[in-house]
Amino acid sequence: MAVSSYAMQSILASPMTRTPSRSRVNQFGVPALYMPNMRRNASLSVRSMAEEEQKEQSTEPTSPVTPPPPPKPQPRSPKMSTKFSDVLAFSGPAPERINGRLAMIGFVAALAVELSNGQDLLSQISNGGIPWFLGTSVVLSLASLIPLFQGVSVESKSGGFMSSDAELWNGRFAMLGLIALAFTEYVKGGTLV
Repeated sequence: MAVSSYAMQSILASPMTRTPSRSRVNQFGVPALYMPNMRRNASLSVRSMAEEEQKEQSTEPTSPVTPPPPPKPQPRSPKMSTKFSDVLAFSGPAPERINGRLAMIGFVAALAVELSNGQDLLSQISNGGIPWFLGTSVVLSLASLIPLFQGVSVESKSGGFMSSDAELWNGRFAMLGLIALAFTEYVKGGTLV
């Protein structure tokens, strides 16, 4: 702060801010009004902190033994909250995963029944599909929630080809596929195949 106020005062006191005088002209014929003051100010000094650190290091005696390398930081798993409201929050770990897992199973089951029996999606649901849907939903939801409530993150169990991101994308595509299947059957008026 003191340096900036000093700089402003030196700018305001420089010859550029004075009224021009016809007698002060440099060798190129430019009035001194436009020429900065080239005098050095002896009271202003600048020091680098790096220079101070180098001086401190050079004054310390050097030891012939090299210090051991710092230990490698262990990867920390992010601490997951196991509160019910955090796990099932809109942006929490459970809702999209559970819906994606249910959509993956539902899409494959809907196509399998359609290929084997020739029933469209609406007739599959109305002809005894609701108990199967509810049973599958309860079992998969509980199987997905139990590890989350124990503090195990999905990312900690993923690796390689079967990653948690791949599961999310497969679930998103299965949700879109299930909606597209129902919409196509509705527009077509019958089964897809």
